[in-house]
Amino acid sequence: MTIDNMKATSFKHATFEDWQEKAAASLKGKPIDSLYTNTYENITLKPLYTKGDLPGELAGDLPGQGDYRRGIHSLGYQSESWHIANRLFYNNVGELKEKIDHALSKGQTAISFEVKPELFSDNSALMSLISSINNKYPMSLDAGLLQTPLLAALTISSKEAGTSEKPTGFVAADPIAQASVIGGLPTEEDEFFADWAKVLEEAAQHLPEVKTVLVNSVPYHNSGANAVQELAITVATGVYLLQKLLDNGWELKKALSKVVFHFAIGSNFFMETAKLRAARLLWSKTAEAFGAEPEQRKMVISAETSKFTKTIFDPYVNMLRTGNEAFAAVLGGIQYLHTDSFNEPSGTVNLFSERVARNTQLVLKSEAHLEKVADPAGGSWYVESLTKELAEKAWELFLEMDSRGGIYETLKTGWLQEQISLTAEAREQDIATRKKSVIGTNVYANLYDVIAEPGVKGSKSNYMIDSLDSAISKITSDSSLLESFKEVEPSFTSLRLNRLAAPYEELRFKAKKLESQGVQPKVGLICLNELKKHKARADFISGLLSAGGIHAERSGEVDSISAAIEFINSSKASQFVICGDQSSYHSFGPELAKDIKREHDVKLYLAGIPDENQSEWRSAGIQEFLHVRSNALQTLSSMLQDMEVESSAKA
Repeated sequence: MTIDNMKATSFKHATFEDWQEKAAASLKGKPIDSLYTNTYENITLKPLYTKGDLPGELAGDLPGQGDYRRGIHSLGYQSESWHIANRLFYNNVGELKEKIDHALSKGQTAISFEVKPELFSDNSALMSLISSINNKYPMSLDAGLLQTPLLAALTISSKEAGTSEKPTGFVAADPIAQASVIGGLPTEEDEFFADWAKVLEEAAQHLPEVKTVLVNSVPYHNSGANAVQELAITVATGVYLLQKLLDNGWELKKALSKVVFHFAIGSNFFMETAKLRAARLLWSKTAEAFGAEPEQRKMVISAETSKFTKTIFDPYVNMLRTGNEAFAAVLGGIQYLHTDSFNEPSGTVNLFSERVARNTQLVLKSEAHLEKVADPAGGSWYVESLTKELAEKAWELFLEMDSRGGIYETLKTGWLQEQISLTAEAREQDIATRKKSVIGTNVYANLYDVIAEPGVKGSKSNYMIDSLDSAISKITSDSSLLESFKEVEPSFTSLRLNRLAAPYEELRFKAKKLESQGVQPKVGLICLNELKKHKARADFISGLLSAGGIHAERSGEVDSISAAIEFINSSKASQFVICGDQSSYHSFGPELAKDIKREHDVKLYLAGIPDENQSEWRSAGIQEFLHVRSNALQTLSSMLQDMEVESSAKA
C-alpha cells in the first residue's frame, strides 16, 4: 500500500445499530439489557452514550454562562484555582497556630480547622490565633453552632487591623444541617432565625467579604443519601435559609452573596462529577425564581472527600479513595476542597497523613494540570446526560419536599430521615452480601492489620445564642465564653451517621477481642480431593472469613470421610466449611455431613450450592450454603457469636 492509498483510506462509519449487533454477539445469548446498570438514584446507566443523549439546552452554553452547570468562571480554574482547604485537627490553640503556619508553608491555600468549644476556652489565646491569621489566605470554616463567638473574634481583629487587608472566604453555618444531626434547633424556629439573621447582619458590617450562610449536604451524605436526595436537600435548605433572611429584612442580592454550598464527594466518580454540575444548574434556576440577576445566581462550592466511604482497616486504601473523590470534585467544579487524611477514621491523624492528603490536591494541580482546562467533563455525552437526569429527579424530589412543608418540616416529621434510611439500607445490604466491594474490608481483607479500636467521641452539641455585640463584649472583658454555651435538647429523630465499612469493622474488633482472650477466631476448611477440585472454593471461603477477622485452617487433600473426621479431630476449630467442586459433592454426598455430625458436635457449612440433593445436605446437618450471593455479614456475625459463647463457657 502506498502512502497515497493510506491517506485515502478511512474507517467505515459505525452506527449505533452496528454496535448493538456486535455487543449482542459478544454477550453469547444474554440480553443487551444486561449491560444496563441501575443506581441508588433510580437512574439507569447505559453501556454506551451517543450524541442523541446530549441535552438540547446545552447548545451554545460555555463555562461562566447560562445556568452555570459548566462552572462559574469563563476560564475555569485559570480564572481562579480551587483552594486547598484541608481541615486541621488540634488539641489546643497553640498547636493549631503552629499547624496553620506549617500547612500554609507546604501548599495549603485556605485556612480550615475544626471549630470546637476548646477553641474558646482562653480568650487571649483565641485572639492571638485570630490576629495571627494571614488574611492573604481565605478562610474555609464550618463554624456550626459556634459561629457567633468566632465571628465576634474575627470582628474584633478586623477592627484592630483598621484598613489593612480584610478576611475573605467563609465562616459559615447551616442551622438545618446541624439540627438534622442533633435532632432540633437550639430554640424556637422563628426566634432562632431572627437572632441568627441579626448576628449575620452585624458581622456583615465588619466582615463584608466573608460568607456566613452555609448550605451543607454532608450529614445527609454520611447517612447514606443518594445524589438525587443530596441535591434536593441542598435546594430545599438553600430556599429555606434564603427565605428566613428575606423574612428578617435582608435584601436578596446581599443574602445570595453570603451563601456557600458544601458537598461530600463519594466514590461513584461520574455520578459525583455530575452532581456538582447539576447543583449549579438547580441553584441558578432557584435564584432566578427569586428574581436574582444572572451574576447573583452563581454557586460557590466547597467540597470534601467522603467520610462515608472510608475504612479503619487497610487504611492506605483510603489514599486511593480520596484521590478518586478529589479528582471527581475538581472535574465537577469547586472553589474549596478538603481531602481526608487516610487514617482519620481511626482517629490517628498525624503530620504524615496530613501531608499525603494535601499533596493529593497538589498532584491534581501541578502534575495532572487540571487547572489548565475549563470544565474538562463538559460535552461528554455521558456526563451531560447524567447531569440533566440528576437535576430533573432532584427537582421532582424538592417539589415533593416543598409540598410537605419544606426541609425543616420533613425533618421534624421524620419523613426525610425515612427516605434516606431506605437508600442507606439498600447500600448496607449490598455491602453485607458483597454485591458492592469495599477493598480491604469486605473483600481482600488483611487479617494481620494492627489497628486499635478508636474511642467514642462525645456527642454534646454546644451553642451560643447571643448578639454579636454581647459576644464581643465577653471577649474584650475576658469573660468566659464557655459559660454562655448551652446544650441543644433534641426534639425529633436525628440522622444516623455512619460509614459503609462500620458493620464489618465491628466484626474485626470482635475477632481481635477474642484473640486478646487467647482464642484464635478460626474455621476449618475440609478440602475435598485434589487441589484443582477444591482450590477455587477454598480460596473464596478464606476471603470471606478474613472479612470477619477469622482465620481459615485448611485440611490436606481429603479423599475419604475418615480423613475428614481425622482432620476435625486434630483441629481446635468448632466450625467447618466443606470445600469442593460439584463432582466431589456428588461422590461424597450428604453422608459426609451425616457422619461428621455423628462423630462431632460441630457446625458445618458447604461452599457453593450443590446442584442436587440440597434438602438432603441440609437435613444431614449443613447450616448454610456459602456462595457469592450469601449475606456474608450475617454469616460472619453468627460464626463470631458462636465463638464468643464458646469462649465464655470455657472461662
